[in-house]
Amino acid sequence: MPFGTSNELSGSVTGLSVQAGAIHGGVHFTGVAAEPLPTPRQLPAPSPHFTDRSREMSELDDLFAEGGNVVAVLCGQGGVGKSALARQWAHGRQARFPDGQLYVGLRGFSDDQPLDPGVALTAFLRALGVAPERIPLDLAEQVALYRTLTVNRALLVLLDDAFSAGQVRPLLPASTSAMVMVTSRRRLTGLIPEGARLLDVGPLPARQAVALLGRMVGRERIVSESEPAEELAGICGGLPIALLVAAGRLASRPKLTVRRMVAELADEAQRLAGLSLEDDMSVRTMFNFSYQALTPGAAALYRRLALHPGTEFGLDLVVAVAGPDRGQRARVGAAVGELLNVSLLEEVSEDRFRYHDLIELHARELAEQYDTPEDRQATVRAMLEFYLAAARRADLVVTPYRRRLPYVYLQPLDGPPEFTDRAAALGWLERERINLMEAGRTALRLDYHELAWQLSDVMWPLLLYVKNYRDRLEIDERGVQAARAWGNVWAEADMLKRLSRACSRVGDQGAAERHGLAAVDRYRQAGDVQGVIDAEEGLATLYADTSREELAAEVYARVLAERRALPDVRSVGLSCLNLGTLRTRTGRPHDALPLLVEARKIFAELTEIDPYNTARVLVALAGAHLGTGDLDAAEESADAAVFRLAELGADNERAEAVCLLGRVAQRRGDVDAARRHFREAADIFAALDSPRLPDVLRRLDELAGGVGE
Repeated sequence: MPFGTSNELSGSVTGLSVQAGAIHGGVHFTGVAAEPLPTPRQLPAPSPHFTDRSREMSELDDLFAEGGNVVAVLCGQGGVGKSALARQWAHGRQARFPDGQLYVGLRGFSDDQPLDPGVALTAFLRALGVAPERIPLDLAEQVALYRTLTVNRALLVLLDDAFSAGQVRPLLPASTSAMVMVTSRRRLTGLIPEGARLLDVGPLPARQAVALLGRMVGRERIVSESEPAEELAGICGGLPIALLVAAGRLASRPKLTVRRMVAELADEAQRLAGLSLEDDMSVRTMFNFSYQALTPGAAALYRRLALHPGTEFGLDLVVAVAGPDRGQRARVGAAVGELLNVSLLEEVSEDRFRYHDLIELHARELAEQYDTPEDRQATVRAMLEFYLAAARRADLVVTPYRRRLPYVYLQPLDGPPEFTDRAAALGWLERERINLMEAGRTALRLDYHELAWQLSDVMWPLLLYVKNYRDRLEIDERGVQAARAWGNVWAEADMLKRLSRACSRVGDQGAAERHGLAAVDRYRQAGDVQGVIDAEEGLATLYADTSREELAAEVYARVLAERRALPDVRSVGLSCLNLGTLRTRTGRPHDALPLLVEARKIFAELTEIDPYNTARVLVALAGAHLGTGDLDAAEESADAAVFRLAELGADNERAEAVCLLGRVAQRRGDVDAARRHFREAADIFAALDSPRLPDVLRRLDELAGGVGE
């Protein structure tokens, strides 16, 4: 899979006033003392079964001691222990990298596509303190920003399971105090011009392989059968993943002798094709014998879970696809315990699991061998529908007022979680974001067009609060594509409306207007009057954002009049809010107040289902009162807005309300209070990397120069 070359990745970041800070993991903005973010500590835990590797550890120490731009590439076959070696060395030397440790799995050798370096860079930039909405979409600009933030910083960067030099190159920091460790099954000679050193990681020597068995099974048991243990280590070819699986089976059966296992493993007929060592020893037998030790329920679960579209999954997903065990959480837990016990499944955190890539290949091979295509298709469909069901429950908690299309599930599902509050629902959506994205891609690839559209639709609450525009563009574009393939005009209109706003947010105003006009047209085709009005109001917002205030006001006024003829009172409130805010902005606060008072009355009845817009009305009222000179009313509204928005965690809007308090104090001549409010707002905007920051800094400068509002 091709990735950009170093020439393609050269460039600079424009329009971003950020500088690398002296704090760990954070970003300073010119003229603002930003709160430091936690130093990134992203390393996965070291393997509890790591054994020796003293030679490789010493080589890494020597390489680090040489200084300069250190890039160590650990090369070797799959399952040989490259990642475990890298984690072990990194954890033992964290003190050498006080500015933090960054980690990403690059998925170079899995059934998934290799991870796009832009996706990895986005995660790194977020860890280094850049707000999601301020991360450039262009890869070259991301690289330039990343280099700016990492220059002269003592960082350790671990790039696990790389596919190519082109995938790695954008992720190299610009610091002579940093160290990069790359693991790959390939010899990434393309990194040699970047100063990389290739370190070969081979199978464990016999003594270390036997020691690894002893750590897993118990030293006394291995010593009592030392010769068979050495034979077993030889059959495993010193491959740690194979040793761990064999030891897992021995540990699960205390009465099974090592000699018996060696005898069973002598037959190569069942070994995993294509994953053999040089002496033709294979790991398939290890996996098969562990698999054969499973109960029928656990064996079926082993095959089904390998069809999961993402990398890791939760226990709720396992329950949903457990077949005969569906709804029996205790029995499912026991089956999962079996898989963990024989090292066929890895628990990455509480109730979160994943397969090693080799084991996943083995399980998928068995699924193709033992399960019919219809059964496999049903399993994947159940997984996709699980994510839809759970995400829809979260969606209903966070944004219960949205219009949705119904969906008929193929069969009733056990497992999708219930959410008691907005925080729990949003937390689940964020935790499962990658799986939800993969589920949507998989549904579209399998031509489940309705399901693919639904999986785009239910992501809305996360997009509303997190504002990750890279994800939003992909999700909305996929939604448009799925709707067209499905042949549902209303679904297409809804996604075009969303895509229009997403394009506007990233500065592509031409595309935003095209999609907005197309949304109006599709809603008309669908005969949806409210949809037409919604899309036209979106266009009015675009006009207001692109200095076409008169046209925006005309459309807003027409939309409001049309909304009053419909039964949706919440939409009337939003239109009053939009038009009132525009009136204030264009110097007509007296005309704005009646609209905003009406919006406040409407949302006062909707506080439970839409607390966010209830608080936004207070911010708009504060601005209008300030415009009319009613400072007491402006302060009262702004104070109430600050309190409510803080409870909601809506920092951007809270900063707007705090800024209004600063303007009220400035109008009263209370310079100290004004300065305090403006500094608070500036700190928030700086943490968010908001484009509003320069305006607040200008107000602080005016205070210092004695200039009134």
